[in-house]
Amino acid sequence: MRLLKVELKRILKTRLTLILLSAALLLSFVMAWLPITFSYISYTDTAGNTVELKGLQSIAYEKQLQADTAGTVTPEKVRQALEDYQACLSKYGVENSYDLPDGVYGAEILPYAPLLHGIREAFANPDTGIAPGLMEIHPERLDDYYNVCAERIVSLMKQEQKNHPAAQQIGVDLYSQVKKPYLFFPGYSTDAMDYQFLLAFLVMLFCATIAAPVFTSDYQTGADDIFRCTKYGKAKFAMIKIAAAFLICGAAYCLCAAIYILVSNSLWGWECTKTSMQMMYSILNLPDMDIGQLQGFVAVSGLLSLLAVTSLTVFLSSRFRNIAACLSTALLFCILPVILYMALPEAIGIWIYSILPAGAVSLQTSILYAATDFNFWNIGPVAIWLPHVMLGAYVVEIPLFTGLAVYSYSKYTVK
Repeated sequence: MRLLKVELKRILKTRLTLILLSAALLLSFVMAWLPITFSYISYTDTAGNTVELKGLQSIAYEKQLQADTAGTVTPEKVRQALEDYQACLSKYGVENSYDLPDGVYGAEILPYAPLLHGIREAFANPDTGIAPGLMEIHPERLDDYYNVCAERIVSLMKQEQKNHPAAQQIGVDLYSQVKKPYLFFPGYSTDAMDYQFLLAFLVMLFCATIAAPVFTSDYQTGADDIFRCTKYGKAKFAMIKIAAAFLICGAAYCLCAAIYILVSNSLWGWECTKTSMQMMYSILNLPDMDIGQLQGFVAVSGLLSLLAVTSLTVFLSSRFRNIAACLSTALLFCILPVILYMALPEAIGIWIYSILPAGAVSLQTSILYAATDFNFWNIGPVAIWLPHVMLGAYVVEIPLFTGLAVYSYSKYTVK
């Protein structure tokens, strides 16, 4: 324990570590606030003047405007929203809301617009997947709204996983567990979720930078020659150094994630966390989660991914004698999922980037997007939903790379 405290103090007293940890804490507040600044709404007041609202004022106005939509999303509410929408467009003689006169959408449709979310997707053609226009759907069909969604997920999975019946069945089973009717509370934006894993990505880069010199710095300075002559200078010393890196990186991530969620939800409103994720993303999303649970899922997944990256970084540190080379390689692995996503065909890339340690928080390949998609690993008759693949990979990689780091350091030969 004494050696662990010494190692923790050694890492934390490093100037670069202090700078990176301070930057991570500052970013937690800044990135929780940034999505708020994207909120914008304009309307015409009774005097005919255009009023523009931004930030918290925009969110407050939107909540007030859509107050009647808050709560349970019943088929009756959805049907009424569609009837009002069709009546509005018919009144102005247009087929699309984009053709409405200025100010009409905000005044007459925006108050119930969230309830229109997903209607077209639910009634998409089961063979082609082409969604009809809202004017083409008869309101009476919405009396059976959630049964229509249940039927649509069957045809959707057949389209997404055409030659994989096991994946089709898993998708249908997952969706059957989603609580219905959905819940919706106005005011929230998916930008807040995007910034949560963007913060996790930046913290991961910082932690890789902190962990890279764990062994390499001692190799480079020659201090390792002395440590190896001591009683616990090999395997035990390696485990102490790795544990210190894990504690610092894990604690930093948990603190940043907690600050982000607390600040973000306080700004958007805690009632928004009860909104079903299906009302924010696809109406047919497979996870049975509300926004609050999705935030927790992203946070835990990000922690596992960060620990996997940290374990890989300390393994690289045990192999490299040069800090710059070790850090460059570690950072390359942090951005590798994005590179593979852009460079490889999806059918190939998905098999690789989903098991890379940094995959869960790497922008386009994040586990948030995987949770809102319908991708599977299909191995013969076996199908595994992609988020489960990613989480399973991190659970394996953390002890694997940690063990390899201890073994590599213990067997390291000074040249």
